[in-house]
Amino acid sequence: MATRDQNAPVSDPGAEPGVLVREGTYGTRVLEVEPGGAEFIPLNERHGKPLQLFWTWTSPNMEFATIFVGVLGVAGFGLGFWEAALALVLGSAIGGLTQGILSLRGPKYGVPQMVLSRFGFGYWGNILPAGLNSVTAGIGWFAVNSVSGALALNVLTHLPQVLCLIIIVAVQLVVAFFGYNLVHVFERYAFPILTIIFLIAAGVILSKAQPGAPHKTIPGAFLIELGASFGYAVGWNPYASDYTRYLKPDTSKKAIAWWTGAGLFLSCAVLEIVGAAVGTVVSPGNALAGPGGMTSLLATPLADLTLLAIALGAVSANVLNIYSGALSFTAIGIKLPLTARRAIVALGFGIIGFFLAWSGLHDAGTKYENFLLIIAYWIAPWLAVYFCDLLLRRNPHENLLFSARRENWAGPVAMLIGMGISIWLFSNQTEYIGVVPTHIGSAGDLTFEAGFLITAVVYLGWHAIARTGRETTLTT
Repeated sequence: MATRDQNAPVSDPGAEPGVLVREGTYGTRVLEVEPGGAEFIPLNERHGKPLQLFWTWTSPNMEFATIFVGVLGVAGFGLGFWEAALALVLGSAIGGLTQGILSLRGPKYGVPQMVLSRFGFGYWGNILPAGLNSVTAGIGWFAVNSVSGALALNVLTHLPQVLCLIIIVAVQLVVAFFGYNLVHVFERYAFPILTIIFLIAAGVILSKAQPGAPHKTIPGAFLIELGASFGYAVGWNPYASDYTRYLKPDTSKKAIAWWTGAGLFLSCAVLEIVGAAVGTVVSPGNALAGPGGMTSLLATPLADLTLLAIALGAVSANVLNIYSGALSFTAIGIKLPLTARRAIVALGFGIIGFFLAWSGLHDAGTKYENFLLIIAYWIAPWLAVYFCDLLLRRNPHENLLFSARRENWAGPVAMLIGMGISIWLFSNQTEYIGVVPTHIGSAGDLTFEAGFLITAVVYLGWHAIARTGRETTLTT
């Protein structure tokens, strides 16, 4: 059974027996490396307010990767402006809603989201979602956003793309390496800069939009764009409690859900709609090529500021991606006897992500479209397991999260079945087109909807037949 580390604070951490408590002291210090990894945060270390979640989830979306989701709908899929806007609002709203709900357990359980995932997957079964998230967040998203930031810096400074990429990655790694407190401070100070610049740029671009511009929509474009928008917003869901686990247990749940959901929804929906507007006035080739197509609509001083904001926004996004990717890796259950285990993992992911981003500097648009859809393919089934388990166990105890002998194979099995069947039948992207869209093009891409439903049916059916799933504490 897991126990407290000998370096943990002497005072009572407020954890149940069997809960692994984070060692060391951290407090509110900003320029100090956060100790530990995915362990329980002791009560005497808790700090912060719900309001900070607003800029924590707004700043990371103030970047070109968000705008590009909207550009894809019009310039890539051929949707009209209003059709694209509807898909973007719906996808962002669903992602923001689930983000708010997922954030609520952080203060109570004091652990990252991928540790909370053990409720539905068991200790070792949770390797599936935690492993996927560590790769997609710490490496995949890191590479995607590094590319957009590097391209923006390249257009602004005319420095070589590789050098711009090195600059972007270096800044991201420094912030993520120090950890939680510096991440929040960085997002807080980036927030007003990014908001002011992007709101001004958005106003100019929307004033030049041509909502009635003729378009040629590809079959199923609305559902594909809905999936891309959902994939972008929901890509933050596996991180949710990572940024609420330091809050005190009695923090207002309403405030946590509101500031989290509002920050994510507003930033995604507004900038994605701006991207759709870009697609109505810029040729598809230029719109899909990178930040230059967007900034061509702006006067030079504002264009330069916007490029700078895009680069800063990419850093804002990636400090979260690499921080949470490292937490997810430590949540797999691999024992790393280092006080700075999370920081070391973050550094390793950053190095790998750099080389992946380097390879993605060319043909970034197509790779990004596929990546957005793939994110939704696995996160929707994971969400189904998480929410179904929440229905079965309304108030489980912390010690269920840290016992390596606790199993719940319904979770990984249901998720794999949901992913396999939904991708086989409904996937619609350049790498693979499923059975349904192959024969019925207007079906678009229903993979995330089908994956969620199939996984939920399998998970709930498993526990109904086996008459299991309602345990609330670990028995010895």
